[in-house]
Amino acid sequence: MDERNQGFGRAETPTRRGDASGSLARSPPPTTRGNRRATMSPIYLTEGIVIPDADLYWRFSRSSGPGGQGVNTTDSRVELSFNLAGTTALPPHLRQRAIENLRKRMAGGAVTVAVSEHRSQLRNRRTALERMEALLQKAIAPPPPKRKPTKPTRGSVRRRLKEKKRRSDIKKLRRNTED
Repeated sequence: MDERNQGFGRAETPTRRGDASGSLARSPPPTTRGNRRATMSPIYLTEGIVIPDADLYWRFSRSSGPGGQGVNTTDSRVELSFNLAGTTALPPHLRQRAIENLRKRMAGGAVTVAVSEHRSQLRNRRTALERMEALLQKAIAPPPPKRKPTKPTRGSVRRRLKEKKRRSDIKKLRRNTED
């Protein structure tokens, strides 16, 4: 074992900041599934509705694609999950609307967004947050107003019939008149 790290666990290593504070850099505690919980920022859906960071679950893994020599050493792929069925951050009517709109994307009551577009885990995390925010905002949005059934205007009927007559005349010219 390295002398500098003696007495520290794997998740605790002394930091070098140039001061003698001897502070420790600790990784976040594992969740029940062994995944690390990462703190970013909460998701702001509307003015009064905020999904706290505690309701978001992050999972990191190795990503395929660009990365050069570091592709096999960094966990740049990000999965962001949100337990939609069990959250208290959304009012019941919005939660029900979101569940109905996202039922095909849900697995076990949770909605998951996976991102592995960028080489950087931080950029992938930001992209995942943006996608989750857009997905939830679209899911809780009220349905559009129903269309009022209306009759076609006189002008549109006249134009349609005029075009129909013109096409009919064109097709009449194609007929064989030798009968």
